Amino acid sequence: MEKFRLCAFADEADKMISGQIAALQGNSMKLIELRGIDGKNVADLTADEAKALKNRLDSEGITVWSIGSPIGKVDITSPAQDELDRFKRVLETANICGAENIRMFSFYKTDSSQACFDEICRRLDDMISAARGSGVDLCHENEKGIYGDIAERCYKLHTALPAFKGVFDPANFVQCEEDTLVAWELLKPFMKYAHIKDAKADGKVVPPGDGIGHLPELLPRFYESGIKVLTLEPHLKSFVGLAALEGGDTQHVGSSFKNNREAFDFAVNTLKSLIEKI
Repeated sequence: MEKFRLCAFADEADKMISGQIAALQGNSMKLIELRGIDGKNVADLTADEAKALKNRLDSEGITVWSIGSPIGKVDITSPAQDELDRFKRVLETANICGAENIRMFSFYKTDSSQACFDEICRRLDDMISAARGSGVDLCHENEKGIYGDIAERCYKLHTALPAFKGVFDPANFVQCEEDTLVAWELLKPFMKYAHIKDAKADGKVVPPGDGIGHLPELLPRFYESGIKVLTLEPHLKSFVGLAALEGGDTQHVGSSFKNNREAFDFAVNTLKSLIEKI
C-alpha cells in the first residue's frame, strides 16, 4: 500500500498545462496543486477557463488536490474587501475544479500587536465564513515575511481560528531559522498536508533530504499523524512566476539542471527514494 499520494506544483516543470500534464504522467502522479497555468496565475482564471481546465485534467486522469493561491500575500494595510473578493473568485475556481483545499497566507507588513493579530483573524475569518459549506478546506502555509512565518505565530493563528487548517513547509521554516522538528510537534494537530521543499542554513533550496529541514525524519512523522498527500514544490530551478512568489529574490534557487523538467524529475525521484526508506 502506498504511504502517500504524491502531488506537485507542476508549473515548476513547465509553464504550459500540456507540459505540466506530461511531467505528472511521466512521474506516475495523478494529483496537481494548481498555481501557474499557461503563464497565468490560478487566482486570475475566469470561470470558463477553470471549466476548460477541469475538463482537460479529467480527460488526462489528473485530479486537482489544491488551489495554490496567493491569497493573503498582500499587505495587511491593503483594502480587506479587495482580497475577500479575490478569495471568492479563487473559491469559485476550487469548486469548479473539484479541489479539496485552497492554500493561502497571513499577510505582509504585520506586527506583534494584538490589534494587528485581531485584524488578521478578522480578514481570515471572513474567508472561512465565505467557504463554509463548500467542502473546501482553507490551509495556511508558513511563509517567510508573513505573520505566520514561525511556528509560534502559526500556532496562535490555528488556535484562534479552529476551522483554519495548515500546510507544513519545511524549507520555509528553515529560512526563518526554525527547527522543523520542533515546529512539527507544535503544529501537527492542525496540518492537513505538507509541501516538500528543503533548504540549507543559508536559505538556499536544495533537493529533498539534502538540507537541514529534517525531511527523512519528518516523512514518517507525517505518515503517523495521518497526512495522506505530499505536494512537491522543489524550487530547484527558476520558473515562470518564481520572482513574484519570492518577492523578487530568486538567489536561493539552484540552477545546476539543464531545464525545468530535469529539475522536476530529479526532485520527484529523490522524494520517492526518501519515502521508500520509511
